[in-house]
Amino acid sequence: MKITLIYDNTVCLSGLTPDWGFACLVEAFGRTILFDTGAKGDLLFANMDVLGISPGSIDTVFISHNHLDHTGGLEAFMAIQPAVTVIVPEGCQVNGSARDIVTVKKSLQLADGLFSTGALDDFEQALVIRERTRTAVVVGCSHPGVGRILDAAADFGTVDTLIGGLHAFDDFQRLEPLDLVCPTHCTQKIEEIKTRFPEKYREGGAGRVIIL
Repeated sequence: MKITLIYDNTVCLSGLTPDWGFACLVEAFGRTILFDTGAKGDLLFANMDVLGISPGSIDTVFISHNHLDHTGGLEAFMAIQPAVTVIVPEGCQVNGSARDIVTVKKSLQLADGLFSTGALDDFEQALVIRERTRTAVVVGCSHPGVGRILDAAADFGTVDTLIGGLHAFDDFQRLEPLDLVCPTHCTQKIEEIKTRFPEKYREGGAGRVIIL
């Protein structure tokens, strides 16, 4: 399981451009999934180019929720990769063409080892990856609450890894059972998470690669 941050408020690799938004690449089970698309298509493609990621290698786009800082690059991406499958939560409108658009309401298995929590609060879904002994959750902004997302993800395995935007999350005891936490994008209490859990904390930023 390999997760590469492409689009984030900060960068950890020279040549990449930071911006308010989020996107990452998930590689697992022979699938290559673009999780969210950031706010701007041109910046998404520029960062992908620096990271050596070809749009043509991506078979699936997974959209967490219908906010521009997560969907802004979607139409541009579909324009150059129309064969891609796009997975969106209920209520998310997709402009552009794609081979297959899957609208998710309830939790479901997307493929071997890949799951959606379902559209929590009819708004935001998270991606769950269960590979061997590891279960990782990738989140966009965690609007429904980190605890609720972790509870939903637990239906598919014992979660040990959390990556993505956590907004104003401060129920820090929910992080104690985890092995790795990489807070990104909109997370307001990154420094407190880093201080409380130095052994679990992994710094985010575009260019960060996490291999589990």
